[in-house]
Amino acid sequence: MIRRVLAAAGVALTALTLAGCATTVSLTPADAANDPACAAVTVRLPDVVDGQQRRWTDAQATGSWGDPTTVILTCGVDAPGPSTLPCLTVDGVDWIIDDTEAPNYRFTTFGREPAVEVYLDYDAVSGQETLTALATAVGTLPVDGSVCTDRATG
Repeated sequence: MIRRVLAAAGVALTALTLAGCATTVSLTPADAANDPACAAVTVRLPDVVDGQQRRWTDAQATGSWGDPTTVILTCGVDAPGPSTLPCLTVDGVDWIIDDTEAPNYRFTTFGREPAVEVYLDYDAVSGQETLTALATAVGTLPVDGSVCTDRATG
């Protein structure tokens, strides 16, 4: 009996030690990170995005997944205005797609305020899978009535 307790304690200690090795991702909060709508997003962020585990961040209204980091979410960014960039709708959320830093892509919500920006490494994760995983959280943001005109549906 004592051996089982000691073995269980050893496993628990090892797990805690390994969990303590993960570093916090240092990010900068967006200007409107303190908006209550961002808090509603943050508390709903998933533990896993396209197979990547969530990591702690040191900035309000942010999320990070993967080690090394493959997905970064920032809530409270400025809402984009009209754009010539393509727009994708995933589970009811419109996203503007900026691939100018490919394979790193920037997806920014369109028609929601405050806006959310998701920056991801397309070599490691799928944009479609990532946005699907985040849709429940991001879908809580208020809709401002703007709609994408060049829209693909995912």
